[in-house]
Amino acid sequence: MEAIITGDLINSRQVEPNEWMPALKKVLKKYGKEPKNWEIFRGDSFQLNTKPEDALMAALLIKAEIKQWKDLDVRIGIGLGEITYPAAKITESNGTAFLNSGECFEELKKQTLAIKTPNKDLNATLNLMIELASLTIDRWTETAAKLIKLKIENPTANQKELANMLNKTAQGTISEGLKRGGYDELHKLMDYYKLKINEL
Repeated sequence: MEAIITGDLINSRQVEPNEWMPALKKVLKKYGKEPKNWEIFRGDSFQLNTKPEDALMAALLIKAEIKQWKDLDVRIGIGLGEITYPAAKITESNGTAFLNSGECFEELKKQTLAIKTPNKDLNATLNLMIELASLTIDRWTETAAKLIKLKIENPTANQKELANMLNKTAQGTISEGLKRGGYDELHKLMDYYKLKINEL
């Protein structure tokens, strides 16, 4: 089984591409090479292939990266399934992972993040949890997004180490920022997601 993430930027014309594009590419590069594992197309749309257990974390990292610009956000549909036709370019590959990702993405309305696996019951549970998490994610400030991304990338770093990475002196602001950004709850969500995906 594989995971395909399909996404596009919201309000991409509000910010120059030379600002957000390198940041998006930096996150995508963590998961493989262009254009086999990821590709940006139509200016502000992208696809990414990850291991199923890494897909939610990848989506949250992309969100946290893009939301560091005040006017930007990103819509993401995660699809799990098979890749029956692997091509040299991800956008030319095919299989149920792509179909599920595409359908999930097209069905996004007010939500900006959702998932479709081969298991309907699991989809209902995960999407309800993601919907609740989005109440916090959608309200991330640029500072909160930066801090959440840093903590996801450095899960074992303590507040002092995070403060040093951000060149901040007060550890209290780190603690408060993680709390406001809902990091502990997101961490639990990612753990639950991995557990359930590994049971599929």
